[in-house]
Amino acid sequence: MDYTKPTDKFVSEIDIHELLPQQEPFVLVDGITHFDVRQIVTTMKVRAGKPFVEDGRLTMLGMLENMAQTCAARIGYINKYILRKDVRPGMIASVKSMEALAMPGVGTQIETTVTVKEEVFDMLLLTAEIRESLCTGSGCEPAVYAVAELKMKG
Repeated sequence: MDYTKPTDKFVSEIDIHELLPQQEPFVLVDGITHFDVRQIVTTMKVRAGKPFVEDGRLTMLGMLENMAQTCAARIGYINKYILRKDVRPGMIASVKSMEALAMPGVGTQIETTVTVKEEVFDMLLLTAEIRESLCTGSGCEPAVYAVAELKMKG
């Protein structure tokens, strides 16, 4: 198998805990639905009692942490499956901008997409977007919850 181009089925079966340095209850990503070297898509169901869930909604800080953990899942996948190394932590060096259009409520399934815009040495410039992932019907537009531009040091 070419791990740089895995099937969505393969990545959806990976235990997210194998890719993240975070441990429960601080894990704010449930799984991966898509991976390629330029983009990763994760999902998470907003649950009461999780960190950063207040008054029945995921907070802005929770959305940022979900984006950061999606970035960490990307690095974890690359380290484990492509480079055959141990999973190692990275860090968000800066958030250029972030806009929250709404706060997803408990029970909402969100989908987070992180896309690499540029890669310079060990710095990545990324865009991230959180949407409601379960939207069905013709002409349906999924709700956009937050968008951000991030700089990550890996």
